Amino acid sequence: MNELIQTITVYALPVIFAITVHEAAHGYVARMFGDPTAYQAGRVTLNPIPHIDLVGTILVPLGMLLLSKLAGGAGMLFGWAKPVPVDWGRLRHPKRDMLWVALAGPMSNLIMAIIWAISLRLLYQSEGISGFWGQMALAGISVNLVLMAINLFPLPPLDGGRIVFSLLPSRAAWQYAKLEPYGMMIIILLLVTGVLWPLLRPIMAVGTMIVRLFLP
Repeated sequence: MNELIQTITVYALPVIFAITVHEAAHGYVARMFGDPTAYQAGRVTLNPIPHIDLVGTILVPLGMLLLSKLAGGAGMLFGWAKPVPVDWGRLRHPKRDMLWVALAGPMSNLIMAIIWAISLRLLYQSEGISGFWGQMALAGISVNLVLMAINLFPLPPLDGGRIVFSLLPSRAAWQYAKLEPYGMMIIILLLVTGVLWPLLRPIMAVGTMIVRLFLP
């Protein structure tokens, strides 16, 4: 139990920052391209409270962490926040601008993973990485890379699905968008069958390669 509490303490701040900045980035870029919906709803903020979803942000990650620890695993986290409201029709060029709005979230996670890596480098030079803050920095890198990879998976309603929609010709894009009502069910199915993580490895590998440039 003490080990579980320690793990929760190490992961809590990285998870909150990862989700908060991810969602705020979507809203900020949407506003840049003409849609103030998220801003008007108070979602372009670094205050985590408006972004927290009780089930996706708290209960699911805690449940997965507990099950992983009971099974003797490393504790891979999965979760989500309240989606930032975006009125795609209010963007200046909806189909084209959707790409940048969708890409903003995963790219913010990559940037945060780099920031945690730089923090780890500084800690390594001063006090090593075996202490609490070193473990938190490692957790920050892991959480952000996983969140980036999951959201870049090319299936709507994930960010990767929005990016693919933006890049496809209009007719193919609208056919592709028909997957959206089933997207989260497919993701959960891939997750519980163990198929999702192998599919995410190429994205994780690219992110890890970039972050390693900043590690000690």
